[in-house]
Amino acid sequence: MQLLKKTNHLPIKGFEKTTLIDFPGHIASIIFLGGCNFRCDYCYNKDLVLNPGKLPGLTPESILQELDKRKNFIDGVVITGGEPTLYPDLLKLIGDIKALELKVKLDSNGYQPVLLKSILTSGLVDYVAMDIKGPLARYQEITCVPLAIERIQESIDLLKTDLVPYEFRTTVWKDAFTDNEFDAIFDLIRGAQNYYLQNMYPVFTIKPQRDYEPMPKHEILPILERGKLAVKHIALRGDWY
Repeated sequence: MQLLKKTNHLPIKGFEKTTLIDFPGHIASIIFLGGCNFRCDYCYNKDLVLNPGKLPGLTPESILQELDKRKNFIDGVVITGGEPTLYPDLLKLIGDIKALELKVKLDSNGYQPVLLKSILTSGLVDYVAMDIKGPLARYQEITCVPLAIERIQESIDLLKTDLVPYEFRTTVWKDAFTDNEFDAIFDLIRGAQNYYLQNMYPVFTIKPQRDYEPMPKHEILPILERGKLAVKHIALRGDWY
């Protein structure tokens, strides 16, 4: 299992000064890294995934300087993408942020379990959110790339060792999954700390190949009830339909 070649430059393509919702229980800033190893059709920020080289870049040094200025107003930083774990230098960035006495949340698709394990055992990350794209049987269809599916299972198992607080989350849309497929997801993450269904918000930087509609709330509620039997905490994000 190979990571990408080590680089001295992280492709930081965006910075949001303040978020109240992306790091549970914390006021945070967000760092966006470009590039991804998946090609999900419903991705809301495909420019960041497909065209990171065309987007303006920020240096880690400039971001750290900005965080140092803001550390009296925030208590955490979210590192998201794209997919942050494409880059082994991610661990250094996390360490530099922690040196500012800020908490770190990492968003990941879980496809680089070797680096994820290094991050978890480093003691530097405070919270991890991992996307569960669907039941394992549909991962290749949803991500639109060939997959070594055991990597996803390995990352799930790593997080379930409770080295750090974590959540799993799945983006849903109308008719996304059958009841049996939701049950397969619950079996995959059974016993997890937190699981969120994120309802589709159909706004895209690049138009997807098919139409997506949010899942009606009356269809989501029974799924949440079944999920309560599998995980310790389950909830909906995106109550707008």
